[in-house]
Amino acid sequence: MNQVFIATKNTGKVDEFAAFFSEKGIQVKSLLDIENPIDVVEDGSTFEANAIKKAETVGKHIGEVVIADDSGLEVDALNGAPGIYSARFAGEDKSDEANNKKLLNELKDIPQENITARFVCVLAIYIPGETTKTIRGTCEGLIADEIRGEQGFGYDPLFYLPSLHKTMAQLTRGEKNKISHRANALMELAKAWDSMV
Repeated sequence: MNQVFIATKNTGKVDEFAAFFSEKGIQVKSLLDIENPIDVVEDGSTFEANAIKKAETVGKHIGEVVIADDSGLEVDALNGAPGIYSARFAGEDKSDEANNKKLLNELKDIPQENITARFVCVLAIYIPGETTKTIRGTCEGLIADEIRGEQGFGYDPLFYLPSLHKTMAQLTRGEKNKISHRANALMELAKAWDSMV
């Protein structure tokens, strides 16, 4: 195998996967490289269901090995919300600022030390003719009481890492790529990859 497709148009995600697969001599392509890309409606009830649907829909469309991910934030005090609705927590326009504002508002009456949370990333690996496999990576932390940091995206400015005394948005890209939920999922993928292909 000399190439793998990542079911995303997010160039940041593509770069992370490209760095991982370059060590294996595998070229990464994405939905940006497909002439007639298809939009997949993410209507599953779990990260796994959404990732599998994306990987299989795109994989069957192009007949290639495809990896898709679904990721988000789970806040224990909100019974796991926003979860699979992380990107659209404050509405369909997918605004990071609005999502963070809504999250702070929902948690305003809860002591910060009680606001445990985790980022979750599920990878689905579609290989033509085989059962689609999934791998889950997580990163545990707390929700901060205010926006902190300029790096990253999404909920990074509110996701506080007690061991580092920083939010995810206060880390360099290199630091984040060692501990993030996607980094942990990729580490698990690295362990399993040779037995999959």
